[in-house]
Amino acid sequence: MRLVWIAAETPTTAPPQVLVSVSKRSFKRAVDRNYLKRLLREAYRLNKYRLLEAPGGHPVALLALIYTGKEKKPFTLVEKKLISGLERLLQEATPTASAGSSA
Repeated sequence: MRLVWIAAETPTTAPPQVLVSVSKRSFKRAVDRNYLKRLLREAYRLNKYRLLEAPGGHPVALLALIYTGKEKKPFTLVEKKLISGLERLLQEATPTASAGSSA
């Protein structure tokens, strides 16, 4: 999984806009792509509080969740990777940073 973000000009309390993407090259069947996007959305929904409860407002305006795996993974693994990515994002995205990405 890859997280790409654009930092907000000033820390904000508004939730970030989120893009969820799964490659058609890796998953030819739309059913598989939609299933993985559903997993990513649910994992983000359950853990977005980590961004929203950042002290002083969260530093992210736009966030992209990109599934880079070549095979379907269970929800627990997807959620675990998303949590580690969000925590890394919060560490790297300081209020002075303008853009960045994380794995």
